[in-house]
Amino acid sequence: MMGRLVRGAGLVALLALMVLASFSCKGRGAGPPDSLARVRAAGVLRWGGDVQGGEPYIYEDPEHPGQQKGFEVDLAAALARELGVRPQFVQNDWSALVPSLERGTFDVILNGLEVMPSRVGRVRFTRPYYVFASRLMARRDDTRPQFQVTPQHPVTLDSLRGLRVGTLTNSFCAGIMEGHAEVVLYEGTEEPYVDLVQGRTDAVLFDDIIATRYGEPKPELRVVADLQDGFYSAALRPADETLAVALDQALGRLIERGELERILRGENIWNERQVGLRTWGPTDQARMLGPGAAQSAQGPPPRRRMSLTQAWMFVQASGVTLLVSVLAMLLAVPLGLFLAVLRLYAPAPLAKLAGAYVEFYRGTPVLLQLYVLYYGLAEVINLKPMTAAVLGLAMNYGAYEAEVYRAGIQAVPKGQFEAAVSLGMTTPLALRRVILPQAFRLALPSVTNDFIALLKDSSMVSIITVVELTKRMTIVAVDTRSYVLPGLLCAGLYFLMSYPLSLVAQRLEERLARS
Repeated sequence: MMGRLVRGAGLVALLALMVLASFSCKGRGAGPPDSLARVRAAGVLRWGGDVQGGEPYIYEDPEHPGQQKGFEVDLAAALARELGVRPQFVQNDWSALVPSLERGTFDVILNGLEVMPSRVGRVRFTRPYYVFASRLMARRDDTRPQFQVTPQHPVTLDSLRGLRVGTLTNSFCAGIMEGHAEVVLYEGTEEPYVDLVQGRTDAVLFDDIIATRYGEPKPELRVVADLQDGFYSAALRPADETLAVALDQALGRLIERGELERILRGENIWNERQVGLRTWGPTDQARMLGPGAAQSAQGPPPRRRMSLTQAWMFVQASGVTLLVSVLAMLLAVPLGLFLAVLRLYAPAPLAKLAGAYVEFYRGTPVLLQLYVLYYGLAEVINLKPMTAAVLGLAMNYGAYEAEVYRAGIQAVPKGQFEAAVSLGMTTPLALRRVILPQAFRLALPSVTNDFIALLKDSSMVSIITVVELTKRMTIVAVDTRSYVLPGLLCAGLYFLMSYPLSLVAQRLEERLARS
């Protein structure tokens, strides 16, 4: 027995030495990886993007369901062909494209990624393939001086002070507006213009491509002015220099042959700003990258540390989370009780209607319900973001509370109800004085657990522009290039809010068990 253990330990030690030796040999002999050779060996150029960005970037082909089209789809195919490989699209949330690139989810970002100082050095930008303008739009009936453009009083970023201006999360427009306006962040491109039409924001600043497709067709809106120009470039990891150089050269050939122009004209986005791409050179590239270009050559910039101001913003965001959760639960409890009583004691039509409500809200995602309530019904009922967040969560959790109370009511012995009726009580009186107090006592631990779940589900209200705790965490994580500390702080604050409730639920259950 002892001999087997010795031989086993020796074998494990030998394997460990072999692994260490292999790593040490790789470390001494291997230089920087040849990213171009890697892509060609795989035969695939994996490019990341987000179909939610829609037309004309990447969108579902209406004539061929399940297939994508768009000018960046065509551009990716042309670039892959120049490299002698085939393109492979990888779906990824737009705001998380850079972190996904860094972890190796795909080889290149090709999805309207703007060149920004915060990204220079973190990624390696190719020469641009599109020049856009940041386009400001407002409501047609808005006559405020900020939106009256004259040669003597042009619209500038400074003129946006005090206004609520919508734009895309982690975008060029969000970056240039920082410190100039109250920035309202969105994940999609249609939603900002819906909010502007409804008067929930004062203006929208987006790339002109997006403004043309989603903002200008709305008769209630008008273009105010084009502010700063920006650039779309493909982005790679800084270490993938050989692939970046090959893509630069491939882009140059596409521009020289006029193929890029044909691709852009195919989506009706070619304009005079693109003419400068034909004569693009090292000086233009240095000017586009700005002061961060020198840092890019030396390597990625150091990670920014999380500041005390950002930490305090976490505390404020947790207050928003707690407020939304408490208000929603205060509405969900009476709604659930009302639905439970209807299902058990109301006439058949009302009972079936209450049952249909419960099944509908339990059978559809709360995310979808929030979208429909805030955006889909905007023309019918114009709700503020906080109001929609509270109502949406309350209507969803009211369905779950209905089942909790129904179980509590049915747990009360039927004889108590019969005894109350035999004493001359009406059904409503018997429910109020005999059944519901006992049912509520039995349901209380489950209600407390539901409130803890609601506290965490409140993170979904960020899709309707409410900056709660989880949304604040993602904003800071992108800013500091790390999810570790922001994630730990976010988790800690959620724990501080939910753990006391867990203790309350536990004690209630113990008390009920003893009784």
